[in-house]
Parts: sequence; structure tokens; C-alpha cells
Amino acid sequence: MSDQTDDTRFTGHGSEWRDAQLSPEQAQTATSWVEARVDKRSMLTNKDRVEDVRDIMWQLEKDGEIIVHRMRDEYEPITLRTLFGWEKKIPTTRLWHHKSCGQCGNIPGYPTSLLWLMNQMGIEYLDETDQTSCTAWNYHGSGIGNVESLAAVFLRNFHQAYVAGEAEGKGRGHYYPLVHCGTSFGNYKEIRGFLLHSAELRERVKKILGKLGRLVDGKLLIPEEIVHYSEWLHAMRYRIKEHQTIDVSNIRATVHPACHVYKMIPEDAIYDDDILEGNRVAVSTGLMQELGADVIDYSTWYDCCGFGFRHIISEREFTRSFAIDRKIRVAVEEAKSDVMIGHDTGCITTLDKNQWISQASDKSSVSLPVVADCQFAALACGAHPYKIAQMHWHASPVETLLAKMGIDWEKSKAEFEAYLKEVEAGNGENLYDPRRMITSGPGFKAAAE
Repeated sequence: MSDQTDDTRFTGHGSEWRDAQLSPEQAQTATSWVEARVDKRSMLTNKDRVEDVRDIMWQLEKDGEIIVHRMRDEYEPITLRTLFGWEKKIPTTRLWHHKSCGQCGNIPGYPTSLLWLMNQMGIEYLDETDQTSCTAWNYHGSGIGNVESLAAVFLRNFHQAYVAGEAEGKGRGHYYPLVHCGTSFGNYKEIRGFLLHSAELRERVKKILGKLGRLVDGKLLIPEEIVHYSEWLHAMRYRIKEHQTIDVSNIRATVHPACHVYKMIPEDAIYDDDILEGNRVAVSTGLMQELGADVIDYSTWYDCCGFGFRHIISEREFTRSFAIDRKIRVAVEEAKSDVMIGHDTGCITTLDKNQWISQASDKSSVSLPVVADCQFAALACGAHPYKIAQMHWHASPVETLLAKMGIDWEKSKAEFEAYLKEVEAGNGENLYDPRRMITSGPGFKAAAE
């Protein structure tokens, strides 16, 4: 890429891009390097032990600087292994749902499928109404915002998770936060690291949290584990299997792992030697395998979906061509995939809703259903494809997938249309008792005896 020499604003992804002009041999050498060092994790695991931020947390708590929201036995945690072989405790109940802007706005079947699965298994949770966006989309996409504001938002939301049970008379720390969005998950882990390493940042954010009334005994509250919902699904995959009603063994699935889930703070990502020989992040793949689907590895598994935050704003065609040619086309033509499984909001939105561009291009068009792991699991467990999984929100055709799973989508569609008339008449259904919307409304009201 050449230096900028004119008055054009430098964006890093516009006309200044230049073809690397690698020969086929040079391109193969570069690819082999990735396969040897990235696919096999040698860059991350062939090194001395790196710092575990939890060690810093224990020391800061001992010094009286912070309070750690610990992973207590009441959360019935399951211990999993991370990339570096460390242990990570995943809470399985008393969960405080930290929802996603993009999921609720673009893929509503994503959170409803997760809540539905928890209902099926009798999991105690709170669908929190008093949370904010993590604001990381804004930070990564536009550059507006800063570490201080991100840290304040992180601590504010996790403090709310800590005190939310009080409104139900259950005391502080009753619920443990479960983060839906991969962007939030990666951002919060990164910000936690900054906070633990910087006394100056802790002091500055402490003043903000003090004004908000979000300190505990005058101290910052930091969670022992930051947990993504896909980790919960992975920990619960054997129990989810007990609720399966549909055979999915004829489904060929590809998994797209999200950059913010396993590339940011990679030492915290869940790996399992029994899943793809431990060479891929275990979440989502482990669930699909447990449900019986045929998970197909593919050559561009490591690539970003194309979303990239900033270039989807300034160079949207780059996003679209990358999503189609580097991910969807490879999954269809190389892996013969029936569905691509994701676990992050931006990835699924990008991979699903940009497929129209291949129809408009000169190249042969490709089409592939793209859904979240929890949506696929809910379908496999008998969830209604439209009322719960809300497949009609997806831009890529899903009917072929549903038919191959043995789901009568035409019958389900007719049921859904009839249900919509009931909703219009004021007879809608809820996934949980609406009186539990405790913190943004008038407060929790116990059911009458």
C-alpha cells in the first residue's frame, strides 16, 4: 500500500488498496504458514505461560481495591478448559441476560431461542430490562468513545447484574451475568484487562461509578469470569441433547467462529481436545456434534465474516464481497454445507443479510442459511420455527434447511400467520412472566395467591 500523497482522506480500505501480486507459489507459501501456525495454534500455545488476569484480581481484592463477583456454587458452574489449558467456570443457572443490540434488532429469534431453551430446562434467569449497550460497536466502528467510557459502561452493567436480585428480595449476587453478543464479550474481557493493569484508569472510572451509585462498599465490582452464551450452550450440550426431538444427522454444517469470541483475549477461549482435535474453538462445534449434525471443516474457517466494524460503514462492498467469496461460497462449494452456524450478532447479520449481492453479480450465485447455534438447537428440540426461532427474519432462504430437518415449514407458516392474528387481537404470548420486568417498571409484584 502506498503512502497517501493527495488530499484524499486516508481510510485504510479505499482506493489505496493494492494487489499484493503474489505468485501462486508465494500465495501457497503464505497459506502453508497459516495452516502450520494458526490452524495448529502453535503461535499461541508454544510459549511460556502468559499472565492470568484472575491472579491480579485476587491480589487487588486482597489489597482492598476491588471486590470480585465470584463464581459461587449457587450458580452450579461447570468447569471447562481454555486454549492454554486453564480452567474457566461457566454458570449454568441464576443467569442475568446481557442482551445484544444487533440480535434484538436484526435477529430476534436469536435471544428468544436461548430463552426458550432455558425454559425447557427449567433454568432460573432474569431477562434484564435495566442494561445499556456495551457501546463497543460505536468504539470499533466510528472511533468515538474511549477506554474510560467503555470501562464505565462495563462496570455499570455488571454492577446491575450484581444488585438485580434485590428487587425480588433475593439479595445481591443472586444472578450472574451471561453476555449474548460476541462484540460485548470480547470488549468486556479486553476492558477488564485494562482496568486490572491500570491504577490510573481504575481511579478515574471509580469517580464515574461513584456518581452513578455503582460502587460496592466504595469499591469497583469486577466479575471473576466473563461468560458468553455460547459457552453456556457448550457446558449444557449434554442436557440440551436430552430435549432433542428432531434427528439432524443428515445435516452438513459449517461453523463460523467469531473474532471477538476467540481471537480477542484468546487464552480465555474454550477448547476441547475431543472437538476437531482441539484445533478449533470448541463452542458451537461441540453443540452441533452433540446434536448429531455432521460438522464440516473448511479452508477459510479462520477468516473474519467480513463485518469488520469500520469498513462495513465506509467500504460496504468490501464486506459484501468478502462475506460471499471468502465464507459463503467456500462453505457451499467446498464443504457442501446445508447451514452455517454462528455465535455472534455481527457475523450472522453479515453472512445472512448480504447474500443478495451474489444474485446481483456476474458470478454464479450462492445461497446458504446462516443461523445461530442456539436457534439450530432450539429447532432440533422442537421449537416453533417462526414463533420462537423466527426464521422469517433471515434474508437467506431457510425453507430447504427446515425441510431437510423434517420440519413442515408450510404448516408452521400457516400456524404463525394464525398466531399473528391472535397477537393483533391482544392475545400474544410471553416467554416469561412480564411482571419480572423489575427494574425499568414499577418493580416486581408477586403473583396473587
